[in-house]
Amino acid sequence: MAVDKARIEAAVADILAAIGEDVGRPGLTATPRRVAESYAEFFGGLAHDPLDHLRDTVPVGPLTGELVLLRDIEFRSVCEHHLLPFLGRAHIAYLPGERVVGLGRIPAVVDTLASRPQMQERLTEEIAQALQDGLAPRGVLVVLDAVHGCVSMRGARQPESSTVTMASRGQLQDPVARAEIMALIGRSS
Repeated sequence: MAVDKARIEAAVADILAAIGEDVGRPGLTATPRRVAESYAEFFGGLAHDPLDHLRDTVPVGPLTGELVLLRDIEFRSVCEHHLLPFLGRAHIAYLPGERVVGLGRIPAVVDTLASRPQMQERLTEEIAQALQDGLAPRGVLVVLDAVHGCVSMRGARQPESSTVTMASRGQLQDPVARAEIMALIGRSS
């Protein structure tokens, strides 16, 4: 389903009027349209299936090789509680099974799932499950580290804090395996 930009524009105009602003003043006349365009981008993932990015896998047969780790995948999302942004980095590891995927497909999965009203905890789980379902790897580990507008800009007002969440599947549920990966994530390039 496409984002209804006209409804968003009307709602934003109502919000501006509700806070006491003059929607017709020069600085605000295009604001409802701009917000509607932004929301279409922020929430564009609602219209897409993240598994579509994992359909073109490459069969490699059973692999006994080690880990595939993508670090520092930048993402942005919008907190579903306050409709404020959260920005962060995803670190994704998987132990290939019999299929692999182009490395650019993994950030596409992150972007699709992040482009929805989200909670970081659920986003982490959804990324892990999409990779599990789409690749059938021997294991998956997803770590997200993000700064939330609802924590840094309002309420607690803690601009330096970040939230780290983790989800694992298969062989990467083992604490020893996770510890090794966490050490690799922490190393600078």
